Amino acid sequence: KSKKSELIVMSLVIVIQSIIFIIVGINKSYIHMDEAYSLGLANYHRVEIQDEENFYNEWHNQDFYNDYLAVQEDEKGEFSQVYENQKNDVHPPLYYLFLRIAMGFNIGSFSKWPGIILNIIIFAFITVFMYMILKKIFQDKKKAILISFISSITMASLTNVIYIRMYALSTLNILITTYLHMKLWDSEKINKKLLIGIGASALVGSLTHYYYLFYLAMLFIIFAIKYIKEHRTKELIGYVVTMIIAGISSILIFPYSIKHMFFGYRGQGVISKLTDISQFAGSLVSYLNKVNEYIFNNLLWLILALLVIMVLYKIVRKQKIDIKNKYMKIIILPTLFYFLLVSVASPWVELRYIMPISSLIFIIVVYYFIKLVNNVFSNKITDIILYVTIALLLISPMVFNIEPEVAYTDKKEIVKKLENEYNLPTIYLFNSNNNRFLDDIYLFSVLDESYVAKDIEYTEININNILNGKDISNGIIVFINEGQDNDFILNVVKNAIGAGDVNHLQRLNACDVYYVH
Repeated sequence: KSKKSELIVMSLVIVIQSIIFIIVGINKSYIHMDEAYSLGLANYHRVEIQDEENFYNEWHNQDFYNDYLAVQEDEKGEFSQVYENQKNDVHPPLYYLFLRIAMGFNIGSFSKWPGIILNIIIFAFITVFMYMILKKIFQDKKKAILISFISSITMASLTNVIYIRMYALSTLNILITTYLHMKLWDSEKINKKLLIGIGASALVGSLTHYYYLFYLAMLFIIFAIKYIKEHRTKELIGYVVTMIIAGISSILIFPYSIKHMFFGYRGQGVISKLTDISQFAGSLVSYLNKVNEYIFNNLLWLILALLVIMVLYKIVRKQKIDIKNKYMKIIILPTLFYFLLVSVASPWVELRYIMPISSLIFIIVVYYFIKLVNNVFSNKITDIILYVTIALLLISPMVFNIEPEVAYTDKKEIVKKLENEYNLPTIYLFNSNNNRFLDDIYLFSVLDESYVAKDIEYTEININNILNGKDISNGIIVFINEGQDNDFILNVVKNAIGAGDVNHLQRLNACDVYYVH
């Protein structure tokens, strides 16, 4: 009966969180350039659409761009580009394989839903493993279910779901690896099935994202030290051999990972940043602010302040603080190691780089919050404080006006206008020194006709040559990316087409959009 009710409640939690994810997905109005890369790398015949010979300085319709963003009818059975593109890019291929399969259910034109639905499915498993980890930590099913659900609907988790990248899968890999190592911690002798599971999770994790290896490395060190100190030679050998087999298997499947990690531009960038600690403090503070805003919905500093107060209270009263848990070491140390290395190594301070450990950060803070409160108050009052804190976590996004990082609800109107009201001849006056075209490829996939003019001289003659034969009686749309004199360019365009007005429609991720009429 207990297992049946547990299954029913967890199923209900997954249904509720999935409904929330779908609602958030409906409100996602735009895509980041890395999401465009995900779609292209999983489906297109090359890494960059801009490398096509006819990309620049020619008119294209929406089909040209949809070819990059969606699987076409004649490409249904093709999967070789998944491996080939990752070989030429900077990430391992597993996530892109899953995305390519998901994209196969939507043929011909861009849709955000294959990527989002894939992440919704992944998050069902994330919540299950969160629950199993929390159940081991708290030995309390009700707390485990409640906290796993709340963790799934923080702004970090909602971002993870609607961000069409590999971070949800990497989150799942880390949670599975953590749970299996918690079971290994309890194991008093060699457990072959458990070691096979750990090896498989290490293999899958390494084929999903290289930062996973930061987390795994610290876990490996912890267990190696444990077995050496306890003189458990057989267990040590079994564990080391498992990791070696997983590592060799990963390299055999995707040998290009060596090049990516140590010789590619991203790997070289990580190595150089790891040896330069001058930016570390600022980067660390910035990431802590990300944790505060997205994992704890702007309540982290309040929670930490309460923790300090409770610790001081126990110290003043000279009372023992009981917060020990045998599993926390194998969660805290790898999470902290990952967080510190990513703070130094990541090319930009972005939430996405810490999303794979956001659930574990949530567990750590909530665990110590509950334990310290319970050191001061009764179980009943502790539960009340926990429920109030959860209520504040749920309300605070509305109070602080926080939304998932890649929802882009502010761009909803510009998409609608360009697809319908302003679906006019469009020219992108493009400065190739600031190449972030993929940040705005989504709009070009809904425009009937567009032209990307690369590094041209801005004269009336050149503008008229581009627009020759086009119906510009209702005006044109002009994109201008960074590093250019927008006022000068717009004046040239206005004179070229005999326009009277210029309306700035919106600032996008990497450019400004104007209606010249």
